[in-house]
Amino acid sequence: MKIIPPEILLEAYAKGVFPMAEEGEILWFSPERRGLIPLDERFHIPHGLAQSLKRKPFEIRWDTAFREVMLGCASRDETWIDEVILESYCTLHDLGHAHSVECWDAEGLQGGLYGVALPGVFFGESMFSRKTDASKIALVALVERLREMQVSLLDTQWMTPHLKQFGGYELSRKDYQAALGQALRL
Repeated sequence: MKIIPPEILLEAYAKGVFPMAEEGEILWFSPERRGLIPLDERFHIPHGLAQSLKRKPFEIRWDTAFREVMLGCASRDETWIDEVILESYCTLHDLGHAHSVECWDAEGLQGGLYGVALPGVFFGESMFSRKTDASKIALVALVERLREMQVSLLDTQWMTPHLKQFGGYELSRKDYQAALGQALRL
């Protein structure tokens, strides 16, 4: 199985570029507008999710089922996660550069997210849910952990209505590159 070499992936992320598979090819992206989730007081937990968090419906685990999280993220009608992407990120995970946040209950893995970590930055790749709020709860757990680690940038690649409800915002490519450079230097 061919993979993207880890050093190529890490160098690309450090430059604000990421890969996606499309029709059997690996394409590289650096969006004109970059999505970010704030890690300060601008991070917003919607009311309904706050109620769900109080019930503690899931046990949060870190890095115990990385491949399964990726497979959950890939399990949709259209996906950019092919075998090359899967194996490349699993290799990054084995090397300690890619991580998963997982929501578990008595019935198993119910949702989560994964991404790539560089000093000062976490690049969120994808999330999935099998039960209500699982991916959202994983995101809240990720933000809490990144705050503890004093990470300054949570990159979501593109902004979506789903991420806007958390205070997500966009930067131009130029402003993103400046913020990324600053975060990597911290």
